[in-house]
Amino acid sequence: MLRRFVPTAVGLLIALLLSPVTAGAATCRPAARVPGAELQEWSCLDDLSTAGTVASGHTVPADWAGLTASTLPAPTPVPGMQVDGYFPDTSTTNTHHGWNHDSQFVLRLPAHWNGGLVVGGSPGNRAQYANDRAIADYVLAQGYAFAATDKGNTGVRFFTDPGGVAEWNFRLTQLTVAAKATLARYYGRPPVRTLAAGMSNGGYLVRWQLENRPGLYDGGVDWEGTLWSQHDNLLEFLPAALRAYPAGDHDAMLKAGFAPGSEFLWDFHYRVYWDLTQRIYRESLDPGYDGDLQAGSPFCQSGTPNCDADYDYAARPASVHRAVERISLTGRIGKPLITLHGTLDSLLPISRDSDVYDRMIGEAGRAGLHRYYRVDGGNHVDGLVDTFPDRLRPIAPCFRSAVSALDGWLSGTRPPVSATVAPTATTCTL
Repeated sequence: MLRRFVPTAVGLLIALLLSPVTAGAATCRPAARVPGAELQEWSCLDDLSTAGTVASGHTVPADWAGLTASTLPAPTPVPGMQVDGYFPDTSTTNTHHGWNHDSQFVLRLPAHWNGGLVVGGSPGNRAQYANDRAIADYVLAQGYAFAATDKGNTGVRFFTDPGGVAEWNFRLTQLTVAAKATLARYYGRPPVRTLAAGMSNGGYLVRWQLENRPGLYDGGVDWEGTLWSQHDNLLEFLPAALRAYPAGDHDAMLKAGFAPGSEFLWDFHYRVYWDLTQRIYRESLDPGYDGDLQAGSPFCQSGTPNCDADYDYAARPASVHRAVERISLTGRIGKPLITLHGTLDSLLPISRDSDVYDRMIGEAGRAGLHRYYRVDGGNHVDGLVDTFPDRLRPIAPCFRSAVSALDGWLSGTRPPVSATVAPTATTCTL
């Protein structure tokens, strides 16, 4: 459960910058404490990439399993320091390290630092290492320091934590403040550029941070972030899918927003994603819908009492809409944002998510701060590219291109206008 984080970003940076620097990155020794952390462990590693951290036990491959394609280029070795730890919290869904403590984080400090920092939260309900293969390997190789959080609660029973989705935003802010202060102390100077980056729920965090905490960041890359708003959210289209797909109602599936041509993905998403996602997020935001049950009845058929297939968000009480309002996006981003979204996304259909968010940004008068690249043939995550190599394209190469494009944007070179792009297995030109 969420606790109040008292120190401010400015106060932490001033305090740390005024204290003497006792070590730098090249020494590979603990040289600073992570402000606000209740526990932290520093490890000097020959390689901070997944190739090295798998061997040394400093990542958890299960956290990032299924998120990338086998064609993603192998990581480049990056020596440096890794910090594992957690911030004060009262919930215990994250069992990593045997800590049984939420708000766990990882911070990686490369020996050869480019002066930048990339910060993100985990996709789905995964823990802090979930971004290691898709995001960390690449940005570390470019010289960025990297920090990630478990968002304050993990697993399919994340709804048992009263902090819920709202806590995720706080935890990324908390980690960003602490990571920037730690880098200032460790390297002897603060980061000159801080980027937010994430996929799915992690992409939602990028959007929220750039809307609500833009002063902490220089820009962000949103890899198909989850859209929460009063008029567009997954509690509206997933129940429709749970009714239409078992009934074989193809027209209703298309009306719900699922793209023509994505039909070959529907069975997998029905079995793995749609039912579970609807039930656990509905339970977090509307626990009263199913009475004493927790997260409803799996794969219940329409017409069953309190079945999530019949959930009607619009008809729910005002308290439910207030819960969604607490986490809603507005489109009022305050720093440059690059959004990527696959046209065949079968968990968060592009027409119900990033197409909508792009319009929201325009309506908020912030279109000049946004670039939106629709990835032709991309799914929600890249794991199924190996299963359907002739039908799906990976988004990871576009993420790597987006980081480069954002770097250029922040240095004065505007990226290409928003467009639909078609990556190969290893490259993507925005």
